[in-house]
Amino acid sequence: MAGEPPRADAAGGMEVLTFDLQGETLALEAVLVREILDRSPVTPVPGASPFVNAVINFRGRVIPLADLRLAFDLAEVESTLDSRIIVIEFELEGEATLIGLRTDKVYEVTTIEHASTEAAPRIGMRWRQDFIQCLAKRKDDLIIVPNLKQIFAARGRSGAAASPLSLV
Repeated sequence: MAGEPPRADAAGGMEVLTFDLQGETLALEAVLVREILDRSPVTPVPGASPFVNAVINFRGRVIPLADLRLAFDLAEVESTLDSRIIVIEFELEGEATLIGLRTDKVYEVTTIEHASTEAAPRIGMRWRQDFIQCLAKRKDDLIIVPNLKQIFAARGRSGAAASPLSLV
């Protein structure tokens, strides 16, 4: 749910993988991450949603490739030498689903302390509040933890009764 803090460990922190999308630092819970891939061949899917418009071969499985830039109304960009694909395992409609996420750069696995998190403000944000699970402060940086459940529900589906395979 929007505004909820990420799941914390017993010490009050959460391990996350931080990455860049057009100068913004985002983080995913490390437990979701299965692998980080260098640039890989991408197969476009004609007629698919722009948010999930391609698939990749991941260890012999075809998985959808999502672009979080589009969820946050950022422009699509060409891949660079720093571009990576983060493969996550995420539960969609009760089924564990592998999904690739395009990134501009992957930084590190770090810990976000619960005390450093807060809900996204109701006004003054350029992004949908429900797409942000929480904001975390770390030194001089602001880290955005996206609400993947809300993003995939709103942007990854073409219809209300879609199945996990309808991501593409």
